[in-house]
Amino acid sequence: MKFGRRDRREHYIPNKRVGYPPVFVWPVQPFSALKWLIAIPGYFMPWNVFYVIVGLVAWFLLSPALESFASPSFETVIFLFFRNAGFVAAYFGAFHLRLYIQRRQDIKFKFNPVWPQTGAKKFMFGSQTVDNIILTIGSGVTIWTGFEIGLLYLAANDFLILISPIDQPIYFLVMIFTVHLWRDLHFYLVHRLIHWGPLYRLAHNVHHKNINPGPWSGLAMHPVEHLLYFSCAFIYLLFPFHPAFIVITLIHAGLSPAPGHAGFERVVLDDGRSVDLDSYAHYLHHKYFECNYADGILPLDKWFGTFHDGSTEAQKKMRDRLKENLISKTQ
Repeated sequence: MKFGRRDRREHYIPNKRVGYPPVFVWPVQPFSALKWLIAIPGYFMPWNVFYVIVGLVAWFLLSPALESFASPSFETVIFLFFRNAGFVAAYFGAFHLRLYIQRRQDIKFKFNPVWPQTGAKKFMFGSQTVDNIILTIGSGVTIWTGFEIGLLYLAANDFLILISPIDQPIYFLVMIFTVHLWRDLHFYLVHRLIHWGPLYRLAHNVHHKNINPGPWSGLAMHPVEHLLYFSCAFIYLLFPFHPAFIVITLIHAGLSPAPGHAGFERVVLDDGRSVDLDSYAHYLHHKYFECNYADGILPLDKWFGTFHDGSTEAQKKMRDRLKENLISKTQ
């Protein structure tokens, strides 16, 4: 096959190995790095530009004026909750509708040939999808909205230094287009933390019930994990501030898990072409647990020895590493 093959258990294995962009490498590759920045797919297109645009629309067109957050009304809180829930329902729902309800491409490019579980006791109401939706909306969107209102409250009450995108356009653009870099670092740190035994048993095991993830698995987390996950927005308290920074960061954190957990390497379009979801690295994390903690730009897993590129060599290295860790703990 052009893009991949199926093993003897019918699990899909892409031909393309998981890798990193040519940015944090030695010797430096300035031309390759520049090409990656402007290429499609690349750093900006298509995903980062999409999340930035949704975030800008959310703040400038679909949010009350900043002054209203000085003392948020019940109506403001409810409006933001349903706005955020609407974004999630539309985005996650679009992937789920096409790939899992309509099954427009059947299992083509699907990593695990099995469809989401029903009748499984580990999921609420015996359904993986229902369980994931309840956790995503009930806990995830609630905490996301609470953080957004709390941070905008600080801005509206002059606790933060506010900037204007008209007066400081370069600073504004740099901040909103480096959201992904910061989120990659934050996600890695939080992800390693919640794989620590006590926190894993308390919270992260809820997310890892999804060994065979679907789009709605992306934000299906325990509330403790949601608190840590959405704390990425607090970094902007340290810099001259615009409300769009918070909204874009939370939109990025809230929506980006959908393609990353889609369970498919690629989405086939109606004209026969396909779009790479860049989801294989995180699928391997759900499959094997102890690898690929980061989101894919910063080579943190490679630096800290937890990288898995999907090859049999990487699988052997991971097993050897886990065996060594087990031996060291028992000595």
